[in-house]
Order: sequence, then C-alpha cells, then structure tokens
Amino acid sequence: MSFWLGLTGSIGMGKSTTAAFFRELGCDVWDADAAVHRLYSQNGDAVASIREVFPSAIEDNAVSRSKLRAILQQDKSGFEKIEHIVHPLVAQDRQTFAEQSRADILVFDIPLLFETGGNKRMNAVACVYVDAETQKKRVLDRGTMSEDDLTLILQKQMPIEEKLDRSDYIIHTDTLEHAQNQVREIVSDTLQRIT
Repeated sequence: MSFWLGLTGSIGMGKSTTAAFFRELGCDVWDADAAVHRLYSQNGDAVASIREVFPSAIEDNAVSRSKLRAILQQDKSGFEKIEHIVHPLVAQDRQTFAEQSRADILVFDIPLLFETGGNKRMNAVACVYVDAETQKKRVLDRGTMSEDDLTLILQKQMPIEEKLDRSDYIIHTDTLEHAQNQVREIVSDTLQRIT
C-alpha cells in the first residue's frame, strides 16, 4: 500500500520544481494541472462537454485556455459549470494513476487540495511556501499573466497562511538547495512511517 502525500501551495511558490525533486527520489508524481491539460488537449475527454457550455472556447477540437479565461472573466458563474465538468474527469485520472503506480510514495501535486477537500484522501500534506513578493515576481516574470490575473487566482484560493496551518510539512522554496533538502527529509520521514 502506497503512502499518499498531497503537495500544495499557491501559484508561483515552486510546486512544480518541488514535485520534480520528489520524482528524482523515486516517488511517483501526479500533477492536477497536467491532468487538466490532457483533458483540454485535442480530442481530450473534456472538450465535448465544454463545447456544449462554451462553444467559443473550442479551437481545433481543443479547449483554448486563453479563450476560456476570457469567457470566465466575463461570466463568473462559468467557473461552477467548468468545475462540474472537469472535477469528475480529473478524479478519474488521479484514480487511474494511483491504481497503476507501484512506488512507495505517491505525490499528488494539487494546487486546490484543501479547497476541494482532497486533503482528506491523503496520508499527509506538504505545502510549498515563499513570501508574497517573491511569489508575485515569479508569476509576473513568466509573462503569461497580468497582475489582475494573479489577483483573480489568489481570490479563488484559500489564504496561504491557512494552508500552512493545515499542512503536515512546510517546504520553503526560497532556494533550490533548501527546497531539495527539505524534500529529502520528508521522503526519509515518510519511508520510516511506512515501515
């Protein structure tokens, strides 16, 4: 039986990099954002259902994330419609991953872990963290979203302080080396818990 570790945190705090460190140490990692990308990709499992609700968000038989984002900025009720379509498909993708994985530790990289109640399915939760100024700089340096986009995302998420309070482990991602060392400690601690 594998140990399920939830990995969460807010946008721009280093979740993807931290997940890669877990993978390097032999953990199998499931990425919620990557699952959504698969569902939205050409002929993905979410395309037909989203076409029924927001036909203008479909381009080349795939969901255009930029078009969908523009629609949702105009129609706030659309978030609920999208979640109704996507959440069950993401849950199925996660379940398939869990059934096929053979690693001792399964890491579930889920930005909205607490918001969706996913933490209840985990044996423990690790939250990545960096100060707000560094977070903002990282997100804006990507060049893919504006400060308004960032604000909109943060408003939909639980405050990071609350996520930290509810987590079993905190991974400070101020430097790569510091984050990597903390991941090693968590893996070591988890393997001891398993045995």
